[in-house]
Amino acid sequence: MGRATSPAAAPPANGRDTDRGFRWRSHEITRIEGFSDAVLAFAVTLLVVSLEVPETFHELRESMQGFIAFALGFALLFWVWYNQYIFFRRYAMNDGWTLTLNGALLFVVLFFVYPLKFLFVTIIKMIAGHDTRVPLPDGSLHAAIGPGEGVPLMVIYGAGYAAIFAIFWLMYRHALKNRESLHLDEVEVLLTRATRRGHLINIAIAAASILVVVIGGDRRSGIAGFTYALVGPLMTLNGALSGRSLRRLEAGRAAAAAAAATPPAASALPAPPASP
Repeated sequence: MGRATSPAAAPPANGRDTDRGFRWRSHEITRIEGFSDAVLAFAVTLLVVSLEVPETFHELRESMQGFIAFALGFALLFWVWYNQYIFFRRYAMNDGWTLTLNGALLFVVLFFVYPLKFLFVTIIKMIAGHDTRVPLPDGSLHAAIGPGEGVPLMVIYGAGYAAIFAIFWLMYRHALKNRESLHLDEVEVLLTRATRRGHLINIAIAAASILVVVIGGDRRSGIAGFTYALVGPLMTLNGALSGRSLRRLEAGRAAAAAAAATPPAASALPAPPASP
């Protein structure tokens, strides 16, 4: 296993680019980040509603019906990109294990794009009350999600979602193992653990969704989908807990610094003997 980039060079104590007090160890776009950006940009193009320019208003209206689904998929991919961006800014790691995990992340994202687009398009059509049937080559119409197909669809989506955040969890675990060579201070270790816990929360939500649909079948596929609504509240709770721990840590460090700066009290001199 390789080592972190420049393990002997500590980041500046008051770095200009920070997030919540985390000193950034990288300020330049590396080749791995450039390649990752290209792959994620290609993934976004796969989400595009249509690659052809509409020739009639009817075709334009049909294309616009997929706008909300595209926006949801784009938001999820942007979230993945942001998490990867923050990781490389914080740690600047390019060892073999980090490259392997990043490659696995890009592979899963590309595999995840089409199930993501299909699921969001179908859900938006169902909410809007539009016909979700699709024409077959023989001219007949077939339901987008047939009987018994809701279970494997939610399992595929949940597995892809869990895999993405499992890779992020492994990346942050790797950063923690290299905290000495990365010169992580107490605040950065705390924030690294909090971020890793957030990825674990996302894995648990995906696992719960899969469990609901596997046990309940098609009748519970809607509940399995709404399970992902827990992401917001649970991530907010994780942020609140990490913020409280951070404030406690900073208060302790400030108290220790104040105690170290306070000079010791002068010892009392013995009273002079009473004159006869």
